[in-house]
Amino acid sequence: MVFVRNAVLGKVKTRLAATMGEQKALEIYLNLLLYTRNITKEISAQKVVYYSDKLEENDAWLSEGFEQKIQRGSDLGERMKNAFQEQFAAGFSKVIIIGSDCLELTSDIIENAFSILDYKDVVLGPAADGGYYLLGMKKLHPSLFGNKIWGCDTVMAATIQDIINDELSFELLPILNDIDEERDYIMLEKRRKVN
Repeated sequence: MVFVRNAVLGKVKTRLAATMGEQKALEIYLNLLLYTRNITKEISAQKVVYYSDKLEENDAWLSEGFEQKIQRGSDLGERMKNAFQEQFAAGFSKVIIIGSDCLELTSDIIENAFSILDYKDVVLGPAADGGYYLLGMKKLHPSLFGNKIWGCDTVMAATIQDIINDELSFELLPILNDIDEERDYIMLEKRRKVN
């Protein structure tokens, strides 16, 4: 599952837009969407893109074989929980969710996350900002989606605590950087020029 926002000027990457302007923020977000689509389209799994507000007609995700759905819920945790619930109800035995904010995420990391679920209950991809870029599980664990301040640097630690409290086995993927603020974007651009 890929969670995305509908790409509307002024509605995406608002923290980037605060310092770089809405047009630049939208341009960066469109590049993030393209990158995410490219790394996920070849993965050998059923793929679903969940939009924040409405389905997009003649959308590039659709042409790449992604099913389209709309996120449901009052906050990010409830929307993710509902999406996991929907996919498990459809009969899938391993479900992974990612966002579209991470230019360091690769198809190999996602494939590895699916492999980890062969022997662990949960797999998590920690983001350097204290959140996570990937969450996968073999059955729904509702506690992982409640009592969190989403978009805050405590989300990853709180999720790990929930996993421990529920006595679930888990494995962490490499720590990666999300693009949320101008400094994230500048740092990644500098690193790309060096490599």
